[in-house]
Formats: sequence, C-alpha cells, structure tokens
Amino acid sequence: MQHINDRSLKAVVVGLGYVGLPMAVEMAQAGYQVHGIDIDTSKVAKLRAGHSYVIGIEDDVVQSLMQAGLFTASTDYAVVAQANVIVICVPTPLTAEHQPDISYISAAVDGMTPYLQEGSLVILESTTYPGTTEERVKQPIEAANGWQAGEQFYVCYSPERVDPGSVSYGVKNTPKIIGGSTPACLNYGKQFYGSFLNEVVPVSSTTVAETAKLFENTFRSVNIALVNELTPACEQMGVNIWEVLGAAATKPFGYMPFYPGPGIGGHCIPIDPIYLSWAANRQGSELQFIQLADATNRQMPERVVKRAMELLEQNGVSVQAARVVLAGMAYKKDIDDLRESPALDVFRLLSAAGADVVFTDPMVPVFRKDDGTILQSRPAAPELWTWADLVIITTDHSGFNYQEMADHAKLIFDTRNATAGCHGGNIVVLGQPVRQGKTGEDYGKS
Repeated sequence: MQHINDRSLKAVVVGLGYVGLPMAVEMAQAGYQVHGIDIDTSKVAKLRAGHSYVIGIEDDVVQSLMQAGLFTASTDYAVVAQANVIVICVPTPLTAEHQPDISYISAAVDGMTPYLQEGSLVILESTTYPGTTEERVKQPIEAANGWQAGEQFYVCYSPERVDPGSVSYGVKNTPKIIGGSTPACLNYGKQFYGSFLNEVVPVSSTTVAETAKLFENTFRSVNIALVNELTPACEQMGVNIWEVLGAAATKPFGYMPFYPGPGIGGHCIPIDPIYLSWAANRQGSELQFIQLADATNRQMPERVVKRAMELLEQNGVSVQAARVVLAGMAYKKDIDDLRESPALDVFRLLSAAGADVVFTDPMVPVFRKDDGTILQSRPAAPELWTWADLVIITTDHSGFNYQEMADHAKLIFDTRNATAGCHGGNIVVLGQPVRQGKTGEDYGKS
C-alpha cells in the first residue's frame, strides 16, 4: 500500500452531489489527486469555475484544491484509466412503480469498466439493497474483463452517512462502515479510508454493510411514523404532544426523541425502507411493520392539508378563495434540498383544491412545478404574512423571523413547532390540542 502511504494514489469519484463532492474534497485535502465525474454538465462547469453548490463546501476550498492540482472535474470516464481507487456516489431513487432504481449504479459501472486497470479498488457508497455490490458492481466487472475480485481488482461497499446541513458531523468524523467482497478487498478498503478518516468500521461482507445502512434509516422512519401516528390522537385527547416528547426526552437511557412534522423528506428516509422491504420480499419475507410506517409517514401531507382546510373554513375562508403561504420548501431546516420534500406535496394538494399558493424559503430561490412552471420564492416580509389567509410553516428554517410572522399573519399553522415561545393567539401548532369551533384568534389563548 505504498501509494497510500506516500499519497501517490489517484482517485476518481463518480457522482458529485451532496455525497460525492464532500468525499472528493476530503480525499483531496488528505493529499490525494482526485478527479470527479458527473453527467451534469452544469455541476462540472461550476466546479471548474471554482464554485461549490453543496452546503458546507465553500468556494475557496474548491479553488485552492484545483489550484494545487489535487482536484479536477469532468464528464469523461477516460480518467479512470489513471485511477487506483474509484468511488461511486450516484443517486439510487425509486422508479415510477415504487421499485428500486439502480440504473445510475449500472451506468457508472458500464462507464468505468472499459478503463479500469488491474489492481484498482472500486467502492460503492450509494445506498442500495443487499446484494447490489455483488450483483451490479463485482459480477459485471468480472464478466467484462475476465477478472476475479480480490485478485485482479478489489470491490467494497461503504455506505455514505451524510447529514446535510450538520455542523457536528461530516465525512471525516463520521464512523465509516465498510465491507469487502473478499478479505483482500476489505483490507484495501480499510487501508484507504483509514488513511484520511477518523474511524473505519469493518464488517464481514458487502451485504452486511448494505443492510446496516438501510436499517439505520428504517429505524428513523418507523420511529417518526410512531410519533406521526400519535400526533392526531394527542390532539383529540387534549394533550400537547410537544410537551409529551419534551418530558419523555428527559429519560437518560432507553429513549431517543423523534418529532412529528408534515411528512418525511430527503433521499434517505422516504426511500431506504422501500429498498429494504423490496429486498426482503425478493427472499420471501414481508416487512409489514416497515411498510405500515412508510404509509403512515406518506399520509402526513394529506393530514396537514386537511387540517389547513378546516382552519380556513373555521375562519370563514373557503379553500378555493384562500391565499396560502408555505414557509419553507426544503425537506429540513437550513438546507436547500427539495428531494422528496413533504412541502411539495402540501403545495400540490392545496393548489389542486383551488387555493392560491405561494412560497417563501431563504434556502430555495425557485422550484419547478409539475407542469414545468418556475415559481420564485417570495420575500419573507410583513407584507407577505398580511397578504395570506393562512401561513403554513412546513420547514423550520433559522432564517425566518417567527415573531414577525406571528405579528402580521392572520393565521399560522405550524407543523414544526417553530413558533414555540412566540406571542400571538393566531398560531395553531400540529400536535397541540384541537379546540373545536374556534377561530385563529382563539388558538393559543388559555
């Protein structure tokens, strides 16, 4: 492993999104020469111009690495011919039929295989179902080149564990699970990641590593579903679920807090349980509990819209005549990621019901509707709050002035408890007791 010790190793990262770009930067900062590949020409152009599009990666970091000759980017797989290590960080979404879509993985493998050199290490980081690394990475390369994994080339799976927007955990200080197709593969992968990451966690196989990642996010999905299931029950029982969760969180052992909201979002939580269920079904097992949790979470946007329509009617406004502002379109606070965001479903449902819906988001300047129309974010100002019949807080961005919102809005439906501590009788919070027949002015009053 001399090329690791002397940093002469050259790496390629395929896929330069929120997973691939931070990994490429971390490798380059460790002294490796890294070439990034992405099919999105706009991303490549931005990087070549020294601009980052990923939160947490600053422009000056990209610029300094490129000036030092440690990082470059292109759309051309030919650079794989000079690489010792190739890391695949491409999307793994769902098909229209709600099945795993690993076409991006297959495309990456097909693109690199003609250029792959003997002795190379190929690592898949994309979240996927157990067996993908063996079936869709190792076997196609073996078949195309007549090689054997662990001899002429090496294959590992090491799941990404990125928490977008986190200031506490990044690539370097998040423990890195890795499994190899053979012991020799695992050893190479451990040596590589161990040379620039704080902690490497080896497991016995690629399938164990794949399943561990799916379990991590399925754990979150089912616990979020539990809280989302309890939320309307607490409302009807006259119990404030936020107070319940705060009290429960004081238990120092055997408990981890989860919170309700308008639905689940991002690439992981809405997707990974489906990958796990699909893999289990393929082997004759049905994961009913996981499927029920997923269904519960996916119902939340409809619940939010139903409650919003009830609030409007209680205030004498029909949904067809209503002016609604969605405060936040990103799937979680302080990031710009719209993937699987529940706010998108809330927007669609309210628009389909006839409401005039606009949005404001300090992180998302525009978004494209299903019909291709581009919508601009409105300034989060008193004029916007006053204009609306209802403001729905769908993302609890730190950039919103919630007290100003409460001071000027006619009615607020807060699905994130973002207005905790704000003054005003015009705030309705998801999970707080329902007071039948009350108007917005009555909510929040004792």
